Amino acid sequence: MDIFSILFLRKLRAMAVKDVDEYIEIHEYWQTELRQIREMLQETILEETIKWGAPTYTLKDKNVAGLAAFKNHIALWFFNGALLQQNTGLLVNAQQGKTKALRQIRFEKGNEINTQILLPYVLEAIENQKLGKTIKASRKQELIIPPELNSALKNDAELDESYCQLTCSKQKEYANYISAAKKETTRAKRLEKIIPMIKKGVGLQDKY
Repeated sequence: MDIFSILFLRKLRAMAVKDVDEYIEIHEYWQTELRQIREMLQETILEETIKWGAPTYTLKDKNVAGLAAFKNHIALWFFNGALLQQNTGLLVNAQQGKTKALRQIRFEKGNEINTQILLPYVLEAIENQKLGKTIKASRKQELIIPPELNSALKNDAELDESYCQLTCSKQKEYANYISAAKKETTRAKRLEKIIPMIKKGVGLQDKY
C-alpha cells in the first residue's frame, strides 16, 4: 500500500471517530499536545463533542472552539475568533482576506503549550457567545456557494481551510457541481464525494 493510500485511509477513519478519545488515539504524533489542550477546554463550561470528525466545544449547541490535527501542526480553532479583542496575539487567519470569522492558534512539534496563556482566549470566546456575538460568513460576490456546501464549510474547520486554499476557479467548480444537481439526494452524494477531494487540495477535474 502506497503512502497516499495509507494517509487517505487514516483520513477516512478520522472522519468516522465516535469521541475525542478515539480522535486523539488516531493522531498518535500529536497525542501529548491534543491532551494538554483538551484538558484545559474540559475545565470550562463548554460541552465536548465530535462534529465532522474533529473535537468541537460548544455552548448551548453553538460552536465556540475546536481542535484539529494536521500533518505539520495542530490548531485550536475559534469559530468567531475575529471577535476576540482582549486576546489576539497568537491568533492566525488561515487565509487572509478569505476567512472572515474563523481564527486559530497553531502549534508545531516542539512548541510550548502554555494553557495559562491559552485559557483567556477561550474564556473571552465563551463570553462573546453568551452575549450572542457572531460574524456571518461571507464569500466573494461572484462565488455563490450552495447551502449544502456552505453548511459543510461552516461546521468543518479543516474543510473550510482547505477550500479557501483552492484557486477561485476550483472553488467555483465545486460550487457549481453541487448547484447543478436538482435532486436533494444527488446533491448530498456529490457533497460526500468532493469533501475528501477538497481536503486533499485537488480540483474537481484533477485526477483523484
